[in-house]
Amino acid sequence: MAAHVLRTAPRRRIRLDEHLPVDHRLSMFYRIGAGLMGLVLLAFGILGLIDRVGFFDTDGDTVSGLNTNGALSVISILAGLLLFVGMVIGGNVASTINMVLGILFILSGFLNLALLDTEYNFLAFRIPNVLFSFVVGVMLMFFGMYGRVGSALPHDNPYWRSRNPEQAEREQRVKAGADLRAKALDHGTGTGTGSKGSAASTGSGAAPAPLGDGRSAR
Repeated sequence: MAAHVLRTAPRRRIRLDEHLPVDHRLSMFYRIGAGLMGLVLLAFGILGLIDRVGFFDTDGDTVSGLNTNGALSVISILAGLLLFVGMVIGGNVASTINMVLGILFILSGFLNLALLDTEYNFLAFRIPNVLFSFVVGVMLMFFGMYGRVGSALPHDNPYWRSRNPEQAEREQRVKAGADLRAKALDHGTGTGTGSKGSAASTGSGAAPAPLGDGRSAR
């Protein structure tokens, strides 16, 4: 009995430079999101270090309404710098960094919520910190998932094309054929009009042929 081997088409690597109008917009969105959130975290971390709070001081100090200590300030600065790296690189890197850090911030919010008022609250979290962690996490996930996750992505989106390579290739062939037919039609129409115009100008502008005795025909 013949053995049937199932072959699946290899999944293409997503490249954001394949469709420039869409990709520039997506990459810019990822860069802006990473830069804004990175700036917020960097400012929070630097302000926390300026106060010289103990590294694992569970009482901490207040910065812009949020509790902090040395450890939380350093973590915030590192996260902000990582987001700035994503902003500089852009593309898939910025999107992935936004999503990963967003998930980590949400998990951190849940974890530190469970550690409130315990001796293991090494980051000096309070309820405002938990809420801030949730908000930053959701914002980062939004900035990372925009145009990348969803059931209604446009078919010129690079992420949709990567997940549906066969359909994307069919649509590309259909579009290429339509473009060729449109060009051929435009070329044919232009040629026909030019021929008629030349014939008309030749007929109207030619002088009457002279007769044998030198008189012109009337």
